[in-house]
Amino acid sequence: MFAARLSSQTDWDGWRGTTRRLMTLGIAPGDVAWAVGGERHGGLFDVHDLPPPPPGPEPEFRVPRAFIPLAETVILHRDSQRFALLHALLLRLQEEPRLLEVASDPDVARLAAMAKSVRRDQHKMKAFVRFREIADDGGERFVSWFEPEHHIVEATAPFFQRRFAAMRFTILTPDRCADWDGRTMRFGPGVAKDQAPDEDRLEEAWRVYYAAIFNPARLKVAAMRSEMPVKYWRNLPEAPLIPVLIASSQARTDTMIDKAPTDARPNRQRAEPAAPSLLPMAGTIEALKAEAAGCRACPLWAPATQTVFGEGPAGARVVFVGEQPGDKEDLAGRPFVGPAGQLFDRALAELGVDRLKVYVTNAVKHFKFEPRGKLRLHKTPAAGEVRACRPWLEQELALIRPDLVVAMGATAVTSLFGKSMPIGKTRGAVIDLDAGTKALVTVHPSYLLRVEDAYKAQEYARFLDDLRLALPFLADARKAA
Repeated sequence: MFAARLSSQTDWDGWRGTTRRLMTLGIAPGDVAWAVGGERHGGLFDVHDLPPPPPGPEPEFRVPRAFIPLAETVILHRDSQRFALLHALLLRLQEEPRLLEVASDPDVARLAAMAKSVRRDQHKMKAFVRFREIADDGGERFVSWFEPEHHIVEATAPFFQRRFAAMRFTILTPDRCADWDGRTMRFGPGVAKDQAPDEDRLEEAWRVYYAAIFNPARLKVAAMRSEMPVKYWRNLPEAPLIPVLIASSQARTDTMIDKAPTDARPNRQRAEPAAPSLLPMAGTIEALKAEAAGCRACPLWAPATQTVFGEGPAGARVVFVGEQPGDKEDLAGRPFVGPAGQLFDRALAELGVDRLKVYVTNAVKHFKFEPRGKLRLHKTPAAGEVRACRPWLEQELALIRPDLVVAMGATAVTSLFGKSMPIGKTRGAVIDLDAGTKALVTVHPSYLLRVEDAYKAQEYARFLDDLRLALPFLADARKAA
């Protein structure tokens, strides 16, 4: 195994020079351990320095024109395998010069998807950076906070330099920071979010402007939620306005049509049906809970007694997500108080976990049931009902920002990941959810109530083993907000 070291995560020149040397020496991608900056070379085998290049003229390598912009973009991706993947593709291009035209090739498709993800992240940075005014020794300065998915800060900062050339600004991120003093762009290490300023005097003016340019006739809530993921909400000063603007969109559209200066009436294309609950933007858990009490995003609210929202400290390190309220929860208005909840409490107690230090909620906030005489039998929520309720869970997680989310049951998994996933394949492993948050998949406690008696002890032990993986995240429980 040979060592290859780059000066930074985006060291394009270093990767290009090192890869040329590797190809000259005939070293295969699988025999190279890449490291960045002061990182240690990982792996199970000894790592050796690269030998000197052989004497004589350096061989020439064919590089298709399309490879350069592809590689320059992929280098910005956060996948640690990107250096080796580009090396491997470049080797294949020596024998297959038109390989990049084969979109179905697995290597080409993977690198194209990585480049697309980087470009999308750059678009998000340009769209969702919001500057706040502060004062320093030089006078007026504008500072923003952004959390990129990839290493895009240095590549994207020139956009802001061109757009705000006369404005001194700083863009803070967890990876890198960019600072423009009006003459020179400088980059430094990342910082924590608490270094970013809070609201400034300009934000109320911005909200007034945003409300004035909001066009209700062109409203597409689904597209809005897709283009404005939950992770960006807390950094947008206009976010609290959006539920109100959505709720009033149809009335404003009708008014615009009625005031048209011509007798010709266009077809009234009604804006996408939406209540404020389709895009919750509350600033606290209590405010979010109050807003959810009036949710009418799906039909489940009508037969249910009430909305059953999550409960627990707003600063909880671990959030447990169940599937939906049961009969007892629907009547009490609290999650996990029925038979399954009692079993859940028993498991927490056996592991020494104080339920008051964790946040407990459900993927669906209303009880879906089928009447059978005087009984109300649980019925699995439909996919559309899970989607309708997902914004509430997203906002809960955005406000709490837990270190770990435990998804209990298939409905919870679907809501958390946005797609159905087999519990058997993902159960009992801590996996990445998004920046700074992990996820753990396990069964719902109600499953343990339904399993045959011969297997109850065994399945309960497995459930305990799953929850035991959450204990490291609870070791130093932070103070609840």
